[in-house]
Amino acid sequence: MTNFQIQPEALQIAKIAAQAADEKQATDITVLNVGEVLAITDLFVVASAGNKRQVRTICDAITDAVRTQAGRSPLSSEGVSQQQWILIDYGSVVVHVFDDDTRRFYEIERLYSDVPLVSWRLVS
Repeated sequence: MTNFQIQPEALQIAKIAAQAADEKQATDITVLNVGEVLAITDLFVVASAGNKRQVRTICDAITDAVRTQAGRSPLSSEGVSQQQWILIDYGSVVVHVFDDDTRRFYEIERLYSDVPLVSWRLVS
């Protein structure tokens, strides 16, 4: 693989989304640099929640944080009514929030096991 350059705005959105998920007690938060293997987006933010209600709460927090801090609204969202796997599409960043069982079933990180991870935690 070559070194795919992540656009600063994409990195900002991904970090805001991951931090917002963390603040709502999402677990196993991962940011994947998929830009070299997918033409449609640069980064995936993947997070888990213990139940369907928490999936929705995390997604609402992410949407609010990205709108407030980066001035961006999602291009689209999917899975909102089922609340097992909600996808929030920001173009260069796609956020996936799963309930625990659905994440174990799809194993999205296994599908992209060869892509680099991106650090998202703020250094204190």
